[in-house]
Amino acid sequence: MTNFISIIIPNFNGSATIRKCLEAVFSSRYANFEVIVVDDYSEDNSVEIIKQFPCKLIRLDKPSGVSKARNIGALNSRGDILFFTDADCLLRKDTLSLVARTFSEGAPDSIIGGTYTPIPYDRSFYSVFQSIFINYSETKQPKDPDYIATHAMAIDATLFSKIGGFSEDFLPILEDVELSHRLRRSGYRLFMNPHILVQHIFNFSLIGSLHNAIRKSMYWTLYSIKNRDLLADSGTASLELKINVASQLVNLVLLVLWILFRKSFLIYPLPLIFAFNLHINAKLIKAFYAANGFIFTCLALIYYTLFYSLAVAVGAFAGVLKNYFPGFSKVRY
Repeated sequence: MTNFISIIIPNFNGSATIRKCLEAVFSSRYANFEVIVVDDYSEDNSVEIIKQFPCKLIRLDKPSGVSKARNIGALNSRGDILFFTDADCLLRKDTLSLVARTFSEGAPDSIIGGTYTPIPYDRSFYSVFQSIFINYSETKQPKDPDYIATHAMAIDATLFSKIGGFSEDFLPILEDVELSHRLRRSGYRLFMNPHILVQHIFNFSLIGSLHNAIRKSMYWTLYSIKNRDLLADSGTASLELKINVASQLVNLVLLVLWILFRKSFLIYPLPLIFAFNLHINAKLIKAFYAANGFIFTCLALIYYTLFYSLAVAVGAFAGVLKNYFPGFSKVRY
């Protein structure tokens, strides 16, 4: 008998993507599942779209946040396995089959994850960059990942109830990281199956990509300071990314000092630092090339080292300010 899977999707003003999301779910080759969509008090027409599909719709009577939406979905589910994904993610036809198979081969004390396809639904440069970066970062340690992300998270329903679900009194994002760390501290295992994939709809522009980097870096830093793992190699908050940011900041300081004082010895280390950064990020560069070729890799490398790194640095600085200066916590991103 195959496992019954409850797919839980939180929705907030997701009219631009929820139809594609549900069409992909109901195109699955795996038949034994239910779909629960929890609408977090949307103000667009996404509820009307959801009603066109044979899923269980739960509407919250006030904005409550994504963690509560997921928890309510779990409370109203019937599945042996809970599969969490997002309203802007498209399951592949084999995603649920791979989830069920991975569970049957594993153990009930595991939380199983997937990730984004290298190439997203929308093909802008910034969306492709982000999807490859996340795919690489989340799959490089499949047997012992630091976290499982909720764009493709599968967990035994009994275990999810036992652990208490997602924290509802937490940051606006990273609730999946907090849950993963809580599970690991309780002795449960995390396992990443890189073949469990969903295709994400980013619709990123340059501004959207940089804003995303700043916002996520800010909350990652805030959480990591409190969790005392600021320098950990943790998925998209990878050691490679942290070295990339540090390298570019050092180069920027040296360049400014050279401009101010015109001392040639200040610029001698620049190419060495840049070469060291490329060496550390060599596997990510190979991932860019494997997914989208030489020209894209060159452009992605320029963006990653010069612009993305600075956005992450700005976000990290904001996170430090939010942690140590309470008044700054009123600033929203």
